[in-house]
This record gives sequence, structure tokens and C-alpha cells, in this order.
Amino acid sequence: MALAAVWLAGCAVVQPGMTRAQVFAAWGQPTRSVSLQGGERLQYTQQPAGQQAWMVDLDAAGQVVRVRQVLTEQEFARIATDGSWTRADVEREFGPAPDRERVSSWDGPILTYRWRSGATDLYYWVYLDHAGIVRRAHQGMDWHAMRRVLH
Repeated sequence: MALAAVWLAGCAVVQPGMTRAQVFAAWGQPTRSVSLQGGERLQYTQQPAGQQAWMVDLDAAGQVVRVRQVLTEQEFARIATDGSWTRADVEREFGPAPDRERVSSWDGPILTYRWRSGATDLYYWVYLDHAGIVRRAHQGMDWHAMRRVLH
């Protein structure tokens, strides 16, 4: 399973210059693959339970050009709430996220990403309207994890 491959990522290094086949040999099948202009992105994500999502960008020849863990404050800061980002944009950049979250103050799906900053367990919520357009986004504490630490 792709999630198991991500757990093994520390043992197998994926780096620029490798081929698509070498990435598969090191990390297994990705969670998902998405087309990029002139290439492909292999997504290896631990969502919804884990706290990391790795994006492996390949060029048109199938060679790795970039590898990065995207569930970070810097990456989340790129999400625009001015109506220019869609659900497809978010999932292309961060991988699929469950939209099971509902709150009475929002009438639409909410994508929820679990992530970690230092020793702090966090969530990042992306609020979509019914057309799938990003309207709000923000981080917050994972109070369930915090409660386990405090008890």
C-alpha cells in the first residue's frame, strides 16, 4: 500500500535525477498521480491520519525534478482565498483530503489536513463553496492530540 511506502521513505531516498521507475521501486505506488504541464506529480500522502504528504514532480521524460513534503506552514500559505483556487488546485498541491468536516457557520465542504509544526499537532482547514472554490483557509490546534498529551 502507498501509505506503507511513505513510512519507509526515511529508508529509501528519492531525489532529483531519478526515474519514475526508481521512485516506484523506492516508495511503491503513489497515493495518486496528477498531470502537470510538461510532466507528472506523484503524491505520497499519509492523509487522513498521518501528518505528511510528499510530492514528487517528474518532467516530461519521467525524471524527478523536485521532491518536497508539503504539509508545512510555508506551503499552506500559498493557498489563495480570493476565488482563484479550486478544490482541484488544493488537491493537486497537497493531495486528497477528506471533506467530512461540517460546521454550522459554513454551508459547504471543508478539506482537513493533519500536519505537525515542531512538536505541535495541527489541522489546516480549507473551506470550499458549493462550486468547489476556496473561500477561507486557516490552521488550528489538534485538540484531540493535545488532550492525549495532557492526560
